[in-house]
Amino acid sequence: MTVPRKYLGATVEVKSAHAIEIGPLEAHLREHVAGFRGKLRLRQFEGGQSNPTYLVETPERRYVLRRKPPGVLLPSAHAVDREFRVMAALFATGFPVPEPLHYCGDSGPAGSPFYVMAHVEGRIFLDCRMPDLKPHERAAIYDDVNATLARLHRLDPAAIGLGDFGRPGNYFARQVERWSKQYLASQTRPIPAMDRLIAWLPQAVPPLGETRLIHGDFSFHNLLIHPTEPQVVGVIDWELSTTGDPLGDLTYHGMEWYRPAGVDERGTLAGADLVALGIPDFDAYAARYFERVGRPKPDDLRFHRAFNLFRVAAILQGVAARARAGNAAAADAGTMEARVPVLAEAAWREAEALNL
Repeated sequence: MTVPRKYLGATVEVKSAHAIEIGPLEAHLREHVAGFRGKLRLRQFEGGQSNPTYLVETPERRYVLRRKPPGVLLPSAHAVDREFRVMAALFATGFPVPEPLHYCGDSGPAGSPFYVMAHVEGRIFLDCRMPDLKPHERAAIYDDVNATLARLHRLDPAAIGLGDFGRPGNYFARQVERWSKQYLASQTRPIPAMDRLIAWLPQAVPPLGETRLIHGDFSFHNLLIHPTEPQVVGVIDWELSTTGDPLGDLTYHGMEWYRPAGVDERGTLAGADLVALGIPDFDAYAARYFERVGRPKPDDLRFHRAFNLFRVAAILQGVAARARAGNAAAADAGTMEARVPVLAEAAWREAEALNL
């Protein structure tokens, strides 16, 4: 089954800043990837904002290569080794991730560490309203995405070899600390709302919750949906994965319902006629998730909403800083800087509502 082009991640000629010499790469993959044969053709996926990602095509098969970008990088960012490790652990359980095939931890033929995985054919919905689908099709896809996230959060990290994958302690406390530091390291101009959030969030962190595997960027742009069925066939981009409180993942995914308009190409469900679309409201969606994981629904998720908006603002600030340095992976990375204060102000409104 061929996926319609409009649902595929767009590829472009490899950017000069991310060029890889074909001959050495081809020789390396023949040696280290079982069954790799033939001349390869290399294209770059346009959508990635962090680790440059390439489509590797041979006459017999397609693969995907993700590498750490060149240049000076923020501490702890772009950890392709962690991506490969978590995908290998999940693939062994039957969880829908592409098959990881090879990791190269030195500069090697790509000039930086990289890994290769199988290419999975599927649809990527870059608009969370899925305008080309019928209501029952949207409902079925949203329900399977919900089930996939719940399935991830039912896994015991220690039981699948990932007990040491994240740092111990309060997940939200360490995430607030991390993204505050990352934001300050990449700051290009004063944003008062970010300053207020950096001061407020550590004081508002909820008590330590349970620990599960966290994807960190669980959203439709990282979900491959079967070409014809409402089924998740691949969860991709595990760069931000760790272990921690699963409410972080749920409410990050929940930004489909509450993110401000104009800050993300995926759009927003805020203000949409959800009944007409066939998409549940977030309360109903979350209730179904909590049924599936077998845990009670918390009374209030506004801290989590504020945290996730802040976190995305910090991530986009890093993209903007890389764009200024000339090593961001996406062509529109420079526009990210304007989105940071919008997200920060939305996060601060959530904080103020929690404090009322």
